[in-house]
Amino acid sequence: MTQTTTEMKSPLVRESKDLTIVQKLARRGLLRAFACVRYGRLTIADGEDTFSFEGTEGGPDAHVSILDPQVWSDVAFRGSVGSGEAYMAGYWTTSSLDQVTRFFVANSHLTDRLESGLTRFFYIVLQAVHRLNKNTVRGSKRNIEAHYDLGNQLFETFLDPTLMYSSALFSDDKKDLHEASLEKLDHICRKLHLEPTDHVLEIGTGWGGFAVHAAKNYGCQVTTTTISEEQYDHAVRLVQSLNLTDRVTVLKKDYRDLTGQYDKLVSIEMIEAVGHHYLDTYVNTLSSRLKPEGLALIQAITIVEQRYLLAVKSVDFIKRYIFPGGFIPSVGSIMQSIGRTSDLRLLHFEDFASHYARTLAEWRKRFNDEKQRILKL
Repeated sequence: MTQTTTEMKSPLVRESKDLTIVQKLARRGLLRAFACVRYGRLTIADGEDTFSFEGTEGGPDAHVSILDPQVWSDVAFRGSVGSGEAYMAGYWTTSSLDQVTRFFVANSHLTDRLESGLTRFFYIVLQAVHRLNKNTVRGSKRNIEAHYDLGNQLFETFLDPTLMYSSALFSDDKKDLHEASLEKLDHICRKLHLEPTDHVLEIGTGWGGFAVHAAKNYGCQVTTTTISEEQYDHAVRLVQSLNLTDRVTVLKKDYRDLTGQYDKLVSIEMIEAVGHHYLDTYVNTLSSRLKPEGLALIQAITIVEQRYLLAVKSVDFIKRYIFPGGFIPSVGSIMQSIGRTSDLRLLHFEDFASHYARTLAEWRKRFNDEKQRILKL
């Protein structure tokens, strides 16, 4: 572990005397914390000062340039949320946000330190505000509108033609995103052993990608539901354009209001919008909507068990600005809920998290390539 101070050109040349007392104290405390780096290297250019921290293990090489000293107090008093807010405000920049993110993921002990101490008072307030995003029937619709109803044109700029907003499956590195999304859809259909005689319930329509794929390629009946106005309108138009109205029914209902029983059930990365307090309700709904001997498939983003309870009790940047009401379950929390509330049993578990890294990279590239178009929306 090393720490060095050297001169270098920075977008903002500033003497340390320009910092307020609070900012100086905040910077001192944060630099002391960054000295505990374990993986990779972090270089911070602050005016005429450069601070470099290198761990004993290899890892990401992150570079940060401070453009406004306010960033120090923002991070010191508001942790990772403050860091994100400071980035949005233009208080710091980097040549690679990807490397900065990877660095702090690898050194999660540093972010844990940032979330302790004085930041706890900020998070108490943030947690109180976040409770307003509770996923009641009304709250869920409000939370979904805040993200998915930003406009279909926005999502069309970076998603592939299927408009699948979930991890694709790249069995072959040569496959493009569209091919990988189609492969994932086929993978789900095969896992469910879909047949023309099946009636499938999909909880979380998205933009209709799975529903039309299953109906068109496997001949089954699909009833799919969403509470997003934008997604509902798009899915209805898609079904009509493909002449699948006799096989696909699109509902605009909360999953808790569904009735009937189905041969098969699928829910693709919808569980993240359920909320910790409603996980049991969601799992019980899956069980109640399935016929005896029916099959259900859940695709979910999950968090490691060791960080689950901490994540449930905290509010991060994503919950604050990206997915209000968002919730990432652990595999254990899902299994415990199944045991508490249903007669479901696990038949197969598959982890393809590495494919999400490729999916996200593809989305990011597409998003950046369409930046000027997006800014005009």
